[in-house]
Amino acid sequence: MSGSDRHPVRRRTFVLGTAAAAGSTALAGPLAAPASAAGFGWSDDGSHYVVDTGASLVFKVSKTNGDLTSLVYKGTEYQGYDGKNSHIESGLGTSTVTIGQSGSTILVSVTYGTLKHYYAARSGENNIYLWTNKADTSVSATRYIVRVKKGLFLNDEPDSYTYTSSTIEASDVFAKSDGQTRSKHYAKLRVMDYDYIGWTTGSVGLWIVRSNHEKASGGPFYRSLLRHQSADGGGLYEILYYGENQTEAQRFGLQGPYVIALTDGGAPSSSLFPGTLTTSWADSLGIAGYVGAGGRGRVAGVGITGRNTAYAYTVGLANSAAQYWGPARASDGYFSVGGVLPGTYTLTVYKGELAVYSTQVTVSAGGTTTLNTIAVPSSNDPSNASAIWRIGDWNGTPGGFKNADLMTYAHPSDVRAASWTGNVVIGSGSETSSFPCYLWKDVNSGIIVYFRLTAAQAAAAHTLRIGVTTAYANGRPQIVVNDTWTSAVPSPPTQPSTRSLTVGSYRGNNHTFTYSVPASAWLTDTSAYNQLKIYVASGSGTTSFLSAGTSIDAIDLLA
Repeated sequence: MSGSDRHPVRRRTFVLGTAAAAGSTALAGPLAAPASAAGFGWSDDGSHYVVDTGASLVFKVSKTNGDLTSLVYKGTEYQGYDGKNSHIESGLGTSTVTIGQSGSTILVSVTYGTLKHYYAARSGENNIYLWTNKADTSVSATRYIVRVKKGLFLNDEPDSYTYTSSTIEASDVFAKSDGQTRSKHYAKLRVMDYDYIGWTTGSVGLWIVRSNHEKASGGPFYRSLLRHQSADGGGLYEILYYGENQTEAQRFGLQGPYVIALTDGGAPSSSLFPGTLTTSWADSLGIAGYVGAGGRGRVAGVGITGRNTAYAYTVGLANSAAQYWGPARASDGYFSVGGVLPGTYTLTVYKGELAVYSTQVTVSAGGTTTLNTIAVPSSNDPSNASAIWRIGDWNGTPGGFKNADLMTYAHPSDVRAASWTGNVVIGSGSETSSFPCYLWKDVNSGIIVYFRLTAAQAAAAHTLRIGVTTAYANGRPQIVVNDTWTSAVPSPPTQPSTRSLTVGSYRGNNHTFTYSVPASAWLTDTSAYNQLKIYVASGSGTTSFLSAGTSIDAIDLLA
């Protein structure tokens, strides 16, 4: 489901396997008491620490650099492709790697400069729990990637390029022989839409269950790499920080746990999902930056009024140190966001992906900050303004516009995309579906919107609004009315500086451009169509779909 959809995304909640056992003793060394499950324990083969979970999973961690070098499930090796291990970023280099056991938990600790990384195994579980603490920019640690041997999980998903034949952009966007496009960027899902990602053969499943992303950046609607398949094998990602179309500064600190989960083909247990996973057993393991449930708080609101019930509402919390979010209940707007680190946060209410209200809240350890009913002022929702006509609706996404759904998992050149050109007639009934979700200087700049005005409307000045969700290379709209009145070129708003529109992301900073059009610009003949031409202005970008461009949220002419 695309992030542009108007209704809530239902997260997968299959229950397979058992929840992690609670409780832990202080972390012991190699001489700790044996675990309960037969076979559970660890050994040292000279180059690796070898961990047997006592279930069906045995894995190895390099004593040199902390790479995961082997992942054997029921006797089959799944780790590795093209000679590469699973690891932080592209590998850390020489590190200090230690191991210890505390009852039913084995913990491998990796230190590389200021970065600390951890692997934990629990007796009787086919899971590996991971934490990563990035303290600063001295280490380029932005992801953990599980590298999977080729041929084990073949697919042809949007993020697969196994069957592609040519490169069409940079070195990471590909075209198949049938004209469909593939890229590891085309995740399709926003971070709030999924709990896990991976593959299944029907008898074996290999998954990464994501963390709560409290130290990541970009908020609940952000898209990033999730997985990819190639002729050499596959990769599953937990993105700790991703710069592509990023709207926020990087956060630092401990992220996790995220979980590598092996199953008998089904989805990972919902007991591992963010917001559900209980890790009290990790409270005393000495993980740097770890804050247990007792050191966290909650924000709850009794309701939100002034909502448009056609849309899902999300409540987000963010400051420079952490981010959280949760859904507002459709019936009354009640929300509860738990597991929050102490601090003061900006609380934002989103209609779809459009911010319509914000305030400040303070969270204390062990407490709940309860808010009275939040009333969203009518003026905060631009959809409430009276309009002569409107294309799309104000929800912070290009949802409903031509090609919008496809663009979260395909390149604009994809054979499945409808023509990016073509003009629009107000009153046709297909204004939104006929208007392209993206405009580029070198592709479809100058698109025309035709509309009629009554005599009274034509006798008055009006405000035209164009809402955008992101822009590439400072692309922004300039308008011409009836070839007689031309707006000034607006200043570019703050937007990410990387690729966006071609790598599956429309999520930047929502911005509204307003144009005051004088009465003299309108046609006085009420039977004639006025013409609004929308151009993309920018001196940046290159050509075609990498020319300056922008994503459209809504366009309207106010009464």
